[in-house]
Amino acid sequence: MSEAVIFVVGLVAGSIASVTGFGIGSLLTPLLAVPMGTRLAVAAVAVPHVVGTALRFWRLDVSPDRHVLRSFGITSAGGGLVGALLHGWAGNPALTIVLGVLLVFTAISELVGLAGRMRFRGRIALAAGALSGFLGGLVGNQGGIRSAALLGFDMRRDTFVATATAIGLFVDGARTPFYLWTQGAALVAHATQIAIATAGVVAGTIAGGRVLARVPPPLFRPLVAVMIGLLGIWMLSQAR
Repeated sequence: MSEAVIFVVGLVAGSIASVTGFGIGSLLTPLLAVPMGTRLAVAAVAVPHVVGTALRFWRLDVSPDRHVLRSFGITSAGGGLVGALLHGWAGNPALTIVLGVLLVFTAISELVGLAGRMRFRGRIALAAGALSGFLGGLVGNQGGIRSAALLGFDMRRDTFVATATAIGLFVDGARTPFYLWTQGAALVAHATQIAIATAGVVAGTIAGGRVLARVPPPLFRPLVAVMIGLLGIWMLSQAR
């Protein structure tokens, strides 16, 4: 695996995540799965993911929606941890297909205006957070599934990204220690690749923050919907 390719993909992933709130795991995991295998790649990507997410959160000028954090965010972190614990044996192609279809459906619903009629509140918000975190943990693409669910909340562009980023930190804080504890020795053997991916994500996060500031607010939700739809299509293409 070329070190230049890892850096470039990390750069692109960090840039996309700065704009949409997800993308690091979605792009880097399949790339690093080539030399590492999927299970170890999921753990390896947790390192650049937590670094990029923390940097993105630090650079944001807008605070996350505290109500969404207290409801959706906490249950999402718990669900993500449970999903990560079960990832090694519970993930299967059928589940990937189901989630891919859900992402495509979410994207279409947002683009045609159907999603605008659906809003998450109360227990529904708690359930949506837990379910999106759990299912995301199973397939290793938590960010896209989380952002798809977050479209069910009425948030402005910057608040959406800040909230998705803060929830991402919750999830990273829950799952990363588990990965380091169970697979730390194996990760050391790939320290160079992980460091290069992290450097690319950091550079992309800085560049992507400038792009976000130029995205007109009315176009933000459609842009996120398109990216979610593309992720869903990619998941369907990879399901075997």
